[in-house]
Amino acid sequence: MLWSHSCLDHYYMGGEILEDWRIKISVLWIVLWCGGVWGPFLELYMPGYVEQIIAGFHDGIPVTPEMLLLMGSAGMIPLVMAFLSLTLKDKANRWANIIMGTVFAALSLVDPIIYVGGQSAYSAYVILIGIVMVVFAVLIVWYAWKSKQEVVTKPKE
Repeated sequence: MLWSHSCLDHYYMGGEILEDWRIKISVLWIVLWCGGVWGPFLELYMPGYVEQIIAGFHDGIPVTPEMLLLMGSAGMIPLVMAFLSLTLKDKANRWANIIMGTVFAALSLVDPIIYVGGQSAYSAYVILIGIVMVVFAVLIVWYAWKSKQEVVTKPKE
């Protein structure tokens, strides 16, 4: 038989079924990180962008070691959250994901709002990636919020 009791017991932890909401949230954080990487990568194809970077500027702001540290740190947060989503206890996990998901939803709105005002031909990809990132950040908050209501116990044998 494909699913034996010993195989099913692998999916149980301490009398509770391993919640799949943790896995969903972890995957959503990784997808959010991919969107955060993909957007700046596509910027390299915008006319004049590479020349601006070579001159030491990013969107008119001088590139400094502090700026790079800030951008690198912000880029690592979704990866750290993906890991923490699988390892933290339920209450801490829920609140960390609700807080950070809300922060990332708000931050993900910034670029689309700026580019909607700019009406550039290159705005469409920024708006698309921004909207998708907002949707995934809201899903993180939703699954974390909803997880409090899910209490699944191991069926009696």
